[in-house]
Amino acid sequence: MSKPTIVLLHGVGLDHTMWEPAAALLADRFTVLTPDLPGHGSRPPARDGVTLADLADGVAGGIPAGSHLVGFSLGALVAQHLALHRPELVATLTSVSSVCERTSEERASVLARLRAAEADFAASTAASLERWYAGTDVAPARVARTEATLRANDVSSFLNCYRIFATADAELGPDLGAITVPALAVTGENDPGSTPAMTRRLAAALPDCRAVVIPEARHMLPVERPEAFVGSLTTFIGECAHA
Repeated sequence: MSKPTIVLLHGVGLDHTMWEPAAALLADRFTVLTPDLPGHGSRPPARDGVTLADLADGVAGGIPAGSHLVGFSLGALVAQHLALHRPELVATLTSVSSVCERTSEERASVLARLRAAEADFAASTAASLERWYAGTDVAPARVARTEATLRANDVSSFLNCYRIFATADAELGPDLGAITVPALAVTGENDPGSTPAMTRRLAAALPDCRAVVIPEARHMLPVERPEAFVGSLTTFIGECAHA
């Protein structure tokens, strides 16, 4: 009997390697696919004017119909777009550390981070690592892997994709109610950017969505707390399978 397929979409400036801790825990039960988004990893740089639809189209061809689709941060927005426009690909939708319908203050904050990255990419990278990992017990080698991935980005490509991350929740917001697949929204209690409030906002906007907040975790939930993340994910998928 073939295993169900789970597709993991990474965040902005990262690549498929962010999923290694979680993928190792999922491999016995699922066929795990971890594609790089356009403009990331082994993919060519993202052009000026790239859109959320471009990112979604850039991975859709590698997603088998009826997959369990999981997106982290920017990847969550891509996953939501696919659930809206390519619903045949999606059996369940899990949004991890996802933004949703940012307030004006939340929008101003992310646009300030975009301007900071435009002005000084190296300092912006250091700030991201601090925001994601400060006070956690993530192994230094894993943090170094994240840092190396961030620093390897083509800066223009990163900025083009970060603009999508900073704005696409407004594009998606009015249509979230049309996503009818079973959904999970999960984030860390101490995530300062993709907050528990946003996760509850997303769960309220989707017709069939539950919210889970992992205690004491920060933004890089699948890296920091892979067991807790995978536990919430597999419980959700298992309940959907037996519904």
